[in-house]
Amino acid sequence: RCVIRDSPYLGCLPMLIQMPIMIALWQAILRTPELQNGRFLWMDLGHPDPYMVMPILAAIFTFIASYIGQLSQAKSSNNAMTKGMTYVMPVFIGVMACSLQSALSLYWVISNLFQAIQTFFLQNPIKYYRELKLKQLQEKERKAKYRKIYKKFGRKIK
Repeated sequence: RCVIRDSPYLGCLPMLIQMPIMIALWQAILRTPELQNGRFLWMDLGHPDPYMVMPILAAIFTFIASYIGQLSQAKSSNNAMTKGMTYVMPVFIGVMACSLQSALSLYWVISNLFQAIQTFFLQNPIKYYRELKLKQLQEKERKAKYRKIYKKFGRKIK
């Protein structure tokens, strides 16, 4: 059993890994004229998104990625800090993406979309939940069986 998996700080690890990449991307946008003046779809990559589509998508995909990650870990999903971060981080990223360059918003959208897809296919929270419910049902049936046996022999269950 891995003790690190149960740590409430484990949810911060992906964000800490991304921070140097984000700082480097931000510096590259500020220092490179092609990125400062570049365009992608409707956005000027060096300026905030005028239609606020990317900040909204960044917040939505951040929520989806963290929610799917939370579903695939039973013990961590009961942690109040993990549940709180699932709802606070998308708001934080959405607000930050409103004022930062569109290239960073685009990075958040793509990376969180990829993370959600990867988590869904590798950890498959639907299959995990099904197995968890099956184990709970088997445990409940096992306890009911023991109660029936104890009742038959007249003993009390502790």
